[in-house]
Amino acid sequence: MMKRMKTVLLACTLLAAMGAGAQEAALRKNLAERLPQLQKIDEVSKTPIAGLYEIRVNGTEIFYADAEGNYLLQGNLIDTRQRRNLTEERVDKLSAISFDALPFKDAFTIVRGNGKRKLAVFEDPNCGYCKRFERDLQKVDNVTVYMFLYPILSADSTDKSKAIWCAKDKGKAWQDWMVRDKAVTAASCDTTAIERNVEVGRKHKINGTPTLIFTDGTRVPGAITAAQVEKYLTDAKN
Repeated sequence: MMKRMKTVLLACTLLAAMGAGAQEAALRKNLAERLPQLQKIDEVSKTPIAGLYEIRVNGTEIFYADAEGNYLLQGNLIDTRQRRNLTEERVDKLSAISFDALPFKDAFTIVRGNGKRKLAVFEDPNCGYCKRFERDLQKVDNVTVYMFLYPILSADSTDKSKAIWCAKDKGKAWQDWMVRDKAVTAASCDTTAIERNVEVGRKHKINGTPTLIFTDGTRVPGAITAAQVEKYLTDAKN
């Protein structure tokens, strides 16, 4: 009797899986035919709402659709009971970067205090928000900052990045320019690290500066305050 029940349950599970697969295939087909401008679908998954599916494209872009693909929505899905932005949480998870996988050989470090806490930052030397962030970051102690030069604003950004990278003391040259508005003397050296940084940034869709990456993989775009940096450093450690 027990063996028969197990067989029936297995059959039901297989049928359900086949049904789900057919439904996903139909959803993908309908959206592709009706919205040819929509990028190729990376993943289709269920949401907490019956009949509503998450459609993920371009790595981290989220849409929602009904089972037949008759309707497509873009926006935030909010769990009102738990007061959670499910869309934001999902995008944060998808855009997380493995801290240990970063190419640290292409960065230079600025160490304050005991340097035990770690933080990686992608910045453009011509970014006004980066300068504001750097000045506030001076208040954060006991941290090692891995600085990735990321010149994406202009050709002059690349020139300044090369001058900083080729400086005898990269950390001092960077802070002289970003914090004290002291120009950096041009110098020559191998600057292919900067090109690699741009490639890494594009791969991970780092579209603005500053972009901060913490040891738990959390990515934070924008010039946040020293107090906010402290909180992220604490959360990443826990």
